[in-house]
Amino acid sequence: MAVLPSRRSLLLDGAAAVGFALLPQVTLLRTGTAVPSAAVVWPLSVAAAAPLAVRRIWPVPVFVVVLAVACVAVPFGLGPAFFLAAAYALYAVAIVQPRRRGLSAAFVGGVTVAVAVGLAVGGSNAHGSTGITGVALGVVVMGATWAAGRAVSEQREATRRAIRHTAEQAKVEERLRIAREMHDVVTHSMGLIAIKASVANHVLVSHPEEARNALVVIEDVSRGALREMRAMLGVLRTERPGAEGLQPAPSLPNLRDLAATAQAAGVDVELDVRHEDEIPDGVALSAFRIVQEAMTNVVKHAAPTSCRVRLTAENGTITIEVTDDGPRSPHRPSADGSGLGLIGMRERAAAHGGTVTAGPRADGGFTVTATLCY
Repeated sequence: MAVLPSRRSLLLDGAAAVGFALLPQVTLLRTGTAVPSAAVVWPLSVAAAAPLAVRRIWPVPVFVVVLAVACVAVPFGLGPAFFLAAAYALYAVAIVQPRRRGLSAAFVGGVTVAVAVGLAVGGSNAHGSTGITGVALGVVVMGATWAAGRAVSEQREATRRAIRHTAEQAKVEERLRIAREMHDVVTHSMGLIAIKASVANHVLVSHPEEARNALVVIEDVSRGALREMRAMLGVLRTERPGAEGLQPAPSLPNLRDLAATAQAAGVDVELDVRHEDEIPDGVALSAFRIVQEAMTNVVKHAAPTSCRVRLTAENGTITIEVTDDGPRSPHRPSADGSGLGLIGMRERAAAHGGTVTAGPRADGGFTVTATLCY
């Protein structure tokens, strides 16, 4: 749907219309040309100027009318002033018309050449070279006006495309961030739940107390995951005023809770966190998620086992090392992995100028090493 021009724009065009109505008289007086009768000048001036007040509403019809009046005014020696009015109307056409490669330029060029030839013949018969010069000047002015209008229109379109691209890119990045957070929360929690549910199922009859402990872990982990997912998804509910009920994003102090959860899943965790610098929230969150994903893999593929987590932050670099000793039992329930966790860790590290390496140890177990810069 077309957007109506503002009141200020209409007032400016109205003032311009008044000026173009007076311009022919001023031009004739300054050049000393014999003035045609008022019965000719004023009707032509009003007919050319009045439509300019609504050139933003109906640009093409206004230009056609003004150009036709300019053609009629040429034999009376009024061409230059009227062609300026036509150029003023043409600028609005160039601004609003959609770009058609090869069509607009060819159409306008053909029309202007035809008008120039026709008016040159008529002008030369009436006033000699003066008419030809006036028409040529008018055609040049209209051509320059069209070029300026198209340049402005293309610049505006390029700006609109850049804004749309930026907005779409922001949406994609936000979706990726949310997907990465959801993946970390779900895989960590569901991995623990799957392991403990399998344990509970195997020892339900022989060791009911151990099965009960596994169910307690499942309950605690599932409740924690639900709270974190609600907090995360609550950010997307833009209709909610403020941030009531939202939990802060996990950071390095939450690593102790993470270790306690892994401990309940059968992993003996040795946690060593050392940092004296103030770490930015985004970097701290990424570091937490990397440790979380690494410990999730330990639970899924090696529990029960021992695990050592080392995190140091100094000189603008965070170094993370998560090492496990491999499964103690050769026959243990394990959850299959998709490989997305390692990809997510590498993406998080790369976002902060770091790297992630992962692989089996020579004496058994697995090691994940990551660096992040801040």
